[in-house]
Amino acid sequence: MDVTPALWAATVAGIIALIVMDFVTVSRKPHDVMFREALLWSIFYVGIALAFGVLMMVWQGSDIGSQYFAAYLVEKSLSVDNLFVFIIILAQFAVPTNLHQRVLLFGVVLALVLRAGFIAIGAAALSTFAFTFVIFGALLIWTGIQLGRHRNEDPEPQDNAVVRIVRKRFAFTDEYDGTRSFTKVDGRRMATPLLLVMIAIGTTDLLFALDSIPATFGVTQIPYLVFAANAFALLGLRALYFLLKGLLDKLIYLSTGLAVILVFIGIKLVLTYLHEVNTAFPKISTNASLVFIGIVLVVVALASWLKVRRDPAAIAHAGRMTAGDNDEQGSAG
Repeated sequence: MDVTPALWAATVAGIIALIVMDFVTVSRKPHDVMFREALLWSIFYVGIALAFGVLMMVWQGSDIGSQYFAAYLVEKSLSVDNLFVFIIILAQFAVPTNLHQRVLLFGVVLALVLRAGFIAIGAAALSTFAFTFVIFGALLIWTGIQLGRHRNEDPEPQDNAVVRIVRKRFAFTDEYDGTRSFTKVDGRRMATPLLLVMIAIGTTDLLFALDSIPATFGVTQIPYLVFAANAFALLGLRALYFLLKGLLDKLIYLSTGLAVILVFIGIKLVLTYLHEVNTAFPKISTNASLVFIGIVLVVVALASWLKVRRDPAAIAHAGRMTAGDNDEQGSAG
């Protein structure tokens, strides 16, 4: 696929316009988001992502279109798991519900910036050093195994090493002060808990990128498609949070399913490298990856539904560790 600077510029400009629109919407008046509003925003962002995929398919052919849809499906499924951790962060820091939108939007923008950097580094590494496929593959296989091992554990964002450092460097108030990260108490400048929340969100976003970017490169090696899939999956994350927050704890087997997907993509990356070295090794096609990922997600949804029917008290866990967790607990995935 020949991606011109003009196409990159137009895509980035479109994404920035969507972010600005989100900021205007959120900044007008902090409020609790109801189901109908979340549903409409979710439909809007999923519609944009699907329209982009159809455009790629019509313009560049079915193979490019399939690569994009596979990448988007991977990113979207991983972003749902990210929502578990966001819910835990918002709950542990007792963030007022009318500030949830602002915190999530900050997380989305920071994630986009971080992942753009990771995508550039990943693309350069893959183009100059083919063994990067094996490195990425091994990282995903290890991450998938860790995610599976810790599928029934929740992370502790307040134990985040960066959060602990910030607590020592700044004096904090006990109460939030609207949307302010800093405020004055008796003439003294102090940080509000909102600053800690932003830092906790930002550091977990960084860790999420370490598995999501290699996973996306596992289904397409075109940086433009990797970036677009990440951007469209993340842009709809805020609305998806409000749409699914009452249902997320019912996706009992989501972490297990994502562990399987990450291991599968890791194996695919290793086979891709081996196939380049010796064509006797099989290569997993994009369409096969798309079908496999889709089947795993359907099985996860059905199995979770059956589990909840049999055991209504069952709840899902994030299955991810945060920065600063010790090795016995596992690493971030």
